[in-house]
Amino acid sequence: MQERSAEPVGPPLGAIYKNVNVMTRYRIFFVFVSLLLLSGFPAASVAIFKMDRIAGCTAGEAYADEDAPILEKVGEPSPKANDVAPIPSNAGGGGVPKTAASASPGGTPAAAASPSAESANAGGANVPVQGSRLGALFQPDQWQWPKKFSLTNPDSWPFIPVPEIATDPNGGTTVGILAAVLYTDSKNQITDIFAPDVETNTTLGPGGNFRFLAYPSEDTNWYVTAGGQEKIARRVDVDYQTGLTRKQWWSFEGRFYFEKDPTERFYGVGNNSRLGNETNYTTNQIYGLGVLGLNFTQDLQLALSVRPRRVRIQNGGFNNVPSIFQIFPKQKGIEGGSEVLNQAVLSYDTRDSLQVPRKGGLALAYFGIADRRFGSSVSYTHFGGELRRFYAVNSKVTLAGHAFVEYNPSGSETPFWSMGRLGGQESLLTDQETLRGYGAGRFVDNNVAVASGEVRTRVWDRDIFGTHGIVELAPFLDIGRVAHNLGFNPLDELHTVGGVGFRGIAEPFVVGFVDVGYGGEGVAVFSGINYPF
Repeated sequence: MQERSAEPVGPPLGAIYKNVNVMTRYRIFFVFVSLLLLSGFPAASVAIFKMDRIAGCTAGEAYADEDAPILEKVGEPSPKANDVAPIPSNAGGGGVPKTAASASPGGTPAAAASPSAESANAGGANVPVQGSRLGALFQPDQWQWPKKFSLTNPDSWPFIPVPEIATDPNGGTTVGILAAVLYTDSKNQITDIFAPDVETNTTLGPGGNFRFLAYPSEDTNWYVTAGGQEKIARRVDVDYQTGLTRKQWWSFEGRFYFEKDPTERFYGVGNNSRLGNETNYTTNQIYGLGVLGLNFTQDLQLALSVRPRRVRIQNGGFNNVPSIFQIFPKQKGIEGGSEVLNQAVLSYDTRDSLQVPRKGGLALAYFGIADRRFGSSVSYTHFGGELRRFYAVNSKVTLAGHAFVEYNPSGSETPFWSMGRLGGQESLLTDQETLRGYGAGRFVDNNVAVASGEVRTRVWDRDIFGTHGIVELAPFLDIGRVAHNLGFNPLDELHTVGGVGFRGIAEPFVVGFVDVGYGGEGVAVFSGINYPF
């Protein structure tokens, strides 16, 4: 059996179970922007699209030098780690990789404010930081720079300043500044990220976000994120995962999530919902998630989860878009509700990396149920499957494919906020599927079918901010549809999108992207963390 390395999961970097209506404003896109800055691209030209909570993301692996195979030595198997469970998987479908435990987490050049650091060594690098970095962040007297500051030397900066220019068809225009502090170990692998920001939106007003992501070992990680804006928007997200290496018989994830998102859009149910029926609303929800993964082998896992959730639908934050209560006053679920969703996922995963896969694949099947007899205000079931496949043509080019189908036999019993969604940049099991020429959740219905393909080509390679950076170009094609009845033809009435993706990889596990797609309603631009699948 192939040995796996640890791949911790965490917000911008870990597997996370994203809800249908989670429309958070997480933009830790600092690594990709920094890559562009140092390679000659103007930062202001990057349109940072609002992404779902990163609160969770997945991860990748370290690479060899430019002339050697990127993920493994010839003739040797690549190490890999799996996520806690396929259920909370997001674009990367798993956890954040880390090829080795962070035995000696020193401060990175870009993380000059390494709290509780000792004196610098002869080479100017920080001695491994002891204790909790989160607590030490609130003790400025302990902050130390690993190198003397120089404006012309980015490796000496105490943090990475990233201008935010967000263009979101749902949320409007947002501008701000994000200060990213990266902590790495002696192998230049990121062990912690502290990334607060301040911003202002043309409609929602000023606001900000707090983010701290920790990877204490190869088998465990956690994160805390919180943010809000003057008008309505609020979010708190806390997640803890352990057992990521699957070397034991069990894995676990626990999560708490609260949000008020006033940017949501609804066009009606169906594959032919009209753009002219666009409405706005606020999702006010709170839920907890518990996942227990039973690891039969390091490839084969049965994940069992429970997610109690309370949802309320309220007026949105945009006066220039009709309210959902005006156009769809009788829509199932418009008064909100509660559900206790129980789900089982059986997965077989042979990918060599969860965040930056270059070979292998993922196959899974799942079944979920919410029932009034078990504490829900609604009753429905859904089931489906997913396939992901990766083929390395050479050290620079990877072919990536993805297919997903979901069936919901509950007819009109499912509230719209629990239906499958098609549109946007991310592929999230049971919640949302990729269609990058349309906004997130553009098409909503009981059943979903979608397929995507990419050619991921590495075109730039450089050490930056104490870690290793790579830039990829990735032409892509997405096709998909939604349907109300189980007997639908998944190859008929498809929505087709073509485009190109620009990806920045900071080893060993951070992937940022800007994807530009063209579909039936024009051009859409998305950015965020992790591959779309």
